[in-house]
Formats: sequence, structure tokens, C-alpha cells
Amino acid sequence: MSMAEKTDPPAAQHVADSHGLIRVHGASENNLKDVSIEIPKRRLTVFTGVSGSGKSSLVFDTIAAESQRLINETYSAFVQGFMPTLARPEVDVLEGLTTAIIVDQQRMGADPRSTVGTATDANAMLRILFSRLGRPHIGPPTAYSFNTASVRASGGITVERGTKKTVKATYSRTGGMCVRCEGRGTVSDIDLTQLYDDSKSLNEGALTIPGYSMDGWYGRIFGGCGFFDPDKPIRRFTEKELHDLLHKEPTKIKVDGINLTYEGLIPKIQKSMLAKDIDALQPHIRAFVERAMTFTVCPECDGTRLSEAARSSKIDKVSIADACAMQISDLAAWVRGLDEPSVAPLLTALQHTLESFVEIGLGYLSLDRPSGTLSGGEAQRVKMIRHLGSSLTDVTYVFDEPTTGLHPHDISRMNDLLLRLRDKGNTVLVVEHKPQTIAIADHVVDLGPGAGTAGGTVCFEGTVEGLRSGDTITGRHLDDRAAVKESVRKPAGTLEIRGATAHNLRNVDVGIPLGVLCVVTGVAGSGKSSLVHGSIPAGEGVVSVDQGAIRGSRRSNPATYTGLLDPIRKAFAKANGVKPALFSANSEGACPTCNGVGVVYTDLAMMAGVATTCEECEGKRYQAAVLEYHLGGRDISEVLAMSVGEAEEFFGAGEASTPAAHRILGRLADVGLGYLSLGQPLTTLSGGERQRLKLATHMGEKGGVYVLDEPTTGLHLADVEQLLGLLDRLVDTGKSVIVVEHHPAVMAHADWIIDLGPGAGHDGGRIVFEGTPADLVAARSTLTGEHLAQYVGA
Repeated sequence: MSMAEKTDPPAAQHVADSHGLIRVHGASENNLKDVSIEIPKRRLTVFTGVSGSGKSSLVFDTIAAESQRLINETYSAFVQGFMPTLARPEVDVLEGLTTAIIVDQQRMGADPRSTVGTATDANAMLRILFSRLGRPHIGPPTAYSFNTASVRASGGITVERGTKKTVKATYSRTGGMCVRCEGRGTVSDIDLTQLYDDSKSLNEGALTIPGYSMDGWYGRIFGGCGFFDPDKPIRRFTEKELHDLLHKEPTKIKVDGINLTYEGLIPKIQKSMLAKDIDALQPHIRAFVERAMTFTVCPECDGTRLSEAARSSKIDKVSIADACAMQISDLAAWVRGLDEPSVAPLLTALQHTLESFVEIGLGYLSLDRPSGTLSGGEAQRVKMIRHLGSSLTDVTYVFDEPTTGLHPHDISRMNDLLLRLRDKGNTVLVVEHKPQTIAIADHVVDLGPGAGTAGGTVCFEGTVEGLRSGDTITGRHLDDRAAVKESVRKPAGTLEIRGATAHNLRNVDVGIPLGVLCVVTGVAGSGKSSLVHGSIPAGEGVVSVDQGAIRGSRRSNPATYTGLLDPIRKAFAKANGVKPALFSANSEGACPTCNGVGVVYTDLAMMAGVATTCEECEGKRYQAAVLEYHLGGRDISEVLAMSVGEAEEFFGAGEASTPAAHRILGRLADVGLGYLSLGQPLTTLSGGERQRLKLATHMGEKGGVYVLDEPTTGLHLADVEQLLGLLDRLVDTGKSVIVVEHHPAVMAHADWIIDLGPGAGHDGGRIVFEGTPADLVAARSTLTGEHLAQYVGA
């Protein structure tokens, strides 16, 4: 054999390349039953299974949590001292982990100064752009920031630069904050009619502020201060008397020989109620604050949040306020038209960020949109933008239902983005229910078979084809196709909407049929929610169920929220001959160490607080003495640990039979929440679970019109059928059900469809179709029509 023919042996694989798997062995977090799986790295793995089957426990509470904990351990001991000590997840072996970045659906902070622009880098880049190119030149980038106030100071001010110290007599910083509204865009006012009834005197009970009765200390103070006559109706007060009642600064007074301080009503309630976080207030005080506070657009900056100087500086007749108010797709086009070599790299970076918004289907937002108003799905996609431009590779990205709130047309875009992240060499883990996204997976892990205690095992792992042919709930339902209804119900009347112009709606006139199942659909940002929530106000006879956070504290759980705990407490009290308050973890029965919360919170100021299980009650929330009392052989903490399904059986018959509790539990099971445990804190529920919990609570009300916003969010394919059955039952009992929805099965099941579009933002806001699903499929005139036709195989 000649030398030329000699071939080199294939190079053996380098040891460093052999770590291609994340190995999980013996995971038992929450309801997981000793799960062991191997997940391929640098691939897209989708986790499926019914709600409550353990997907989040495996992906978020085990893999991502351990990755986070190991990263925290790399910091210096000093830094670790300030950080929460994360408990190690319940798992025997975890190998091959990489840095995990979690992109979840937690709503973004509701801080009034946080906008889409400040939550991404877009605003910072625009500020630099205007400080370089804006005319007239007004100062550095901070001069265009509505989060920076202008400061002028004088005196001996030491300015350090490196090792040099200079003492200046004056110092100034130019900020862009509007002085009147302090960068919030709105100014708050107090509605005086909500504080008192001016036809009555103070002694007749004119004050309507909670807690301000004339029987206690306030009565003594108002009666003995001598600033006004407590028997004179308020409308007859002189100007000075009214000023003293409302605005007087703190003044020392003596009443019945006791030294007291008198202060006007407005400064007093500002400190005691208005300055506090509204979600932390008691319900009756919160209701008062919401009535008494009125917010109006700031008259000085016209809601732009910026000072006059910042608004006067322009590029091509566009100020930074105009740029932030533009729809992002238009702003991207405007930036593309700027040609300025001195800032070329900046323009490229800004253009890339803005085009990412358009690509991800958020081109209809504007940069000045407050981030607290974004839906869970939108917030998740805004967070994604930060990662798309990142140079990191070999990172594990963890997504929680990234298709939430997306029309079938937009899901294919989201799929492209997930694949792009994978192709950069990252491991992408996605928890998902939609067949369109499951279809692109390289690897599928199906958990189940049921929810709660009936779940927590791996039913299948392998390819999508394998899942289809496998005998699991997900596999069987993957190719489910709902047929379009043959016959539709006849409407009992119509709800006329005329000239709707909220957000991007273009003077819409539409008649919503009543007494039937009406589905409002269209791409994300086409104006569905604006039409439904803006034109059908929640009120008399209208039950509106959205995905907003349920206002409640860490103490709230499904049992307290639905009113289920009352009949349970009474049943326990009756069976044991003691008073019901003992069985409330917020009242007499509470564990003294954790005050009935079950966990002890440590507030870490600059970082997320950390919760550790209370050592005295072991998280049960009750005093040991309370747990001596039983009903049907169970104590109160055991009842709260039950799932809705178990509790329904427990309270349905036998010694513990409680019809009032059984009724509420039946409603919870109806909306597909049979797996939730009664004592699970509300703060841990997903958007879809929160919404279905609200729906279960409202089902007992007398409302005639139900407005639901994407009730299938977070529902497994198998549970969608159950939800459709529930909607049918509501309609059959004479209710009108209006649903904003993207799920093709719900569209096919509708009696009437209203399709908005044709696009998002200012390309939307018009009605492009009204009629039955069969007509929509036959016409195929809209994006929705095309996708629905594909879905039903027409």
C-alpha cells in the first residue's frame, strides 16, 4: 500500500464533548414520584402533560432551581451572606447542568415608571441617540430620561474623579423628569365626595372614610379641637373651617386634659392609606382608596412624563416623546431612515432591538406603554428580546408556555425564535400544550398520567412521532380535531356596540349576539380585549373574568378565595363544640411563630425575599392544639392539603358531609382545577389557573353575560373538552358567553365568531368577519379563517 492511500484513523471523540446530556435521577419535588430522565443538550425539549402533572416541578423547581443554587455558590462568602439560601431540590443526582435562564410569565413590575422601553435597552439607546443628534442640544442622555430629576445644589461639594478630588461650590445635573407628575405621566387627585357627605354634620356621621367614626378617638378630637362646630353640616362650613378640616398641618391640642395632635383629613389619609401598596391593604380600605383616588393625565407634560426641555429637542421634527409614542414597527422604519455615520453602531443596535419586537409579534406596542399593563404572554415575549441578541451560548433557556396569547398565525414566528435560540448552541426547555409547538421538538417528555397525586411519573420520552403512536393522554389528543358545529344556537337578542375607539379600535360598530357562545378572535394586538373589556363594562349582570392577578396576600388560597373555608370551619366547630375562629389560620388558630402563614419571610431589600418553612408548625399554619380537633377522621391542616377532587369526595358523604362546601368544590372541578390543593397560596398559580378560579367563584352569581379572556391558557388538550362542556352548560342555562380566544377547538365550537384584524396595532382594530364558524371556514377570507380551515381539515 503506497503512502498516498494510507487514511488516518477517525479522531477519537474528545472527552469534553461527551457531556451531551442533562441527567436527572430520583427527582421527588412536589408530586414527582422518583423521576429519572436524560435530556439532550443543545436541543429543543418540550415537556407536556395535563395541568398539575408535575411539568413545572421538574423543569422549574428541580433543573432550573438547582442551576440557580449552584451559580449562587460561586459568589464570594460576603455576597452570599446577602443572598437567599436556596434549599437543594429533592433529587438524588443532577448532572450536566448549565446556566439556566428562566423566561416565565410573571407579570412585569407594576412600577408606574417602568415602560416597555425601560424594561428593554430600547429607551437607553434612544436617549443616547437624542443626546448626540437632537436639536437644540439640551444635555447628556440623562436629560431625556423621565426617571432622572434635574438637581441643582450649592455649598462645598466634593467631586471625586480617580485619585483627584475637587471641591465645587455648585453642582447641577440635567434630568428629563416632568416636575409636576415626577415621571409618572398621571397626577392623582382626591375625590372629596368620597370622604364625606356634605349635607350632614360630623356628629351625624358625615365622614365616609373607613375607621373614622365619631364614637372613638376621632370623635373626641373633632369635637374638642375647636376649629369648627361638629354639629354644623359641612356644606355650611366657612372657607377657613373647611381648610382646617381637610388640610390643617399637625397641631398640638388638648382634649379632656389629654395632649393630642390634630391633622387635616387629606394629609392623614395620604400617610395612612394612599402611600401604602394598594395590594397590601385590607379589602374595605382598598375599595375606599380605589373610589377616592382619581388619576388624570398630567396637564404639564400631557402624559409623556418628560420635561418641556426634553420634548423641545428633535431629530427630523420628531421628539423623544413622539418616538416613544410611535408603534414600534413604525419607529423601526423611522430609525432605518436615519443615516448618520457618527452614531452608526448605535443605530444598528437600536434597529436590531426594534426589529426583534416586530419579529416576535410585538410590533404593535409602543415604548411608552407601561410594563404593568402587558399580559403574561406579552411580558414573556418582552423578556425574550433581551436574550435574542445575547452572545451567550451553551445556556439552558427555560420557557413557560411561550405561545400564551398567540394566534395560530403568530405561533409559527415564536417557533422560529425558539429554534434560533437552539441553533446558537443552547439547550431549550419548553413547557407547552399547543400541538403546533410540540411538533417542532427534538425530544418530548410527557408527564402524567393524571394531575396532582395521580401524576408525577414520566409516561413517555422520545420523538414527536413516538408520542403520536404512544398510548398516553397527550399522544391520543395530539391530533384531535374538533369538527365545526352542524347546527348553531339562535341568538336571543344582541348587545349593540357603536363607535368603539378604545386603544387601536377604528370606530367599530358590532352587534354581539346574546344567549349563545360567541368567540372574539384575531391576531395578538388586533384589539380583541379592547373591544370586549372596553365596551362591555363589568357591572350589572356582567361577569368579567380576565387573567389579571388575583388581589390577595400570601395567606390567600383557593379555600379562602372561593369562600369554601367558611362552611368547612363551621363544620369543624360544630363537630367539636368549639368556635369557628379556631380553624382560621388568620385568626385565633394561627401558629404564633409564623402568624399562620406557614413560612417565615426574610426581606432582603436589594434582592428577592426568601421564604423558609416555619419550624414550629412545619408549614401547617395552625397551633398544635387546633390539630387535636377532627372531622371525619382528618384535622384542618390535612383537609387543606387535600386536592379539590379528594375534598369533593370527603365532603360529599359520610360523617363530613357538608353540602355548602361540596357545591363550591363541584364548581372548581368543573373548571378543570380538580388537582389544586385547597391550601396552595394564590401567588403560586399560573395565569390560566387564576382565571379558572375566578370563573368557578363567579359561577354561582346571578350574572347574565359572562366575558372570558382566553380561558384555555395553560389547559392540556384533554381538558379543553371539559371547558367546552362547561361553556355549553352555561349557555344552556340561559347565560350569554363571550370568549376572547385563539384556540381552534373553541372557535370551531362557537355559535358565532367575530374576527378582528387584519393585522396588529394600527393595522388592526377593524372587524374582518362576523358569522358562524362554518361560514368563516368556507370564506377563508382572514388569517383566522385559513388556520381554522387547516385545523378542521376542510
